[in-house]
Amino acid sequence: MLLDTASMYFRAFFGVPEIKAPDGTPVNAVRGLLDFISRLVDEYRPTDLVCCWDNDWRPQWRVDLLPSYKAHRVVEEVAGSPDVEEVPDPLEVQVPIIREVLEAFGIRVVGADGYEADDVIGTLATGAGQPVDVVTGDRDLFQLVDDELDVRVLYIARGVGKHERVTNGWVRDKYGIDAHQYADFATLRGDASDGLPGVAGVGEKTAASLLERHGDMAGIRAAALDPDSGMAPGPRGKLKAAADYLEVAPRVVAVARDIDLDRSGTALPRRPRDPERLAALAETWALTSPVERLTAVLSG
Repeated sequence: MLLDTASMYFRAFFGVPEIKAPDGTPVNAVRGLLDFISRLVDEYRPTDLVCCWDNDWRPQWRVDLLPSYKAHRVVEEVAGSPDVEEVPDPLEVQVPIIREVLEAFGIRVVGADGYEADDVIGTLATGAGQPVDVVTGDRDLFQLVDDELDVRVLYIARGVGKHERVTNGWVRDKYGIDAHQYADFATLRGDASDGLPGVAGVGEKTAASLLERHGDMAGIRAAALDPDSGMAPGPRGKLKAAADYLEVAPRVVAVARDIDLDRSGTALPRRPRDPERLAALAETWALTSPVERLTAVLSG
């Protein structure tokens, strides 16, 4: 089970009522995340659990390809380091607490410098050698769904309690494409939340029909340049006008699958690694109930 950790703690922050520790520090995201993990582990009993981390939420190599990528979320540009992301202050102070609690539990946290959590997930899901459940509220990760390799997404956009199990059939029913086409589909359609403009005038239906007919982005671009391809003048003109964008955007949207990562230590812990530290954190940050629930779930 691979957790898109930031996706989950953002949802916890905005979905769980404000709760404060004795010193006044908000802890609703910490409590919510722990309860999300308890619920998922209890339902699915994974053999392995990884909290995948955004070491770089806006990698420079993606920005170099497409400067608009997540540009609207930048608070401050930092030369030589990840830019500062717009994060509510009451959430930002909770992120270090989340890391400490996960470490005390012995739940593996994996990130990679210069990469997003999506890329860590893509790499760990590829060649995992076992079934994989990816927990996220991010549609971009639908590109990893693979029925043959038993990789699916547990999609939490409507809440962890109402999550959907995304398989290739789910993607086809929803969008009219196969999961392996999703990255090209998203490139064509665009995604304002990530600063992806898409191809002007191409929505989901047109994107799906282009992929249905031409297979992938290479096939679509070749057909747009081939006067004998039978492509209608409207889409042909729109694709030609977006040629520069289509040259770079697929590499931005596609998650990395080949980062050099340490895959050890991912087994689901049966008991906290550092119970004394965990107890101290629970007392300091008013986390006793969620810590007890997750401890009980882990013990099985």
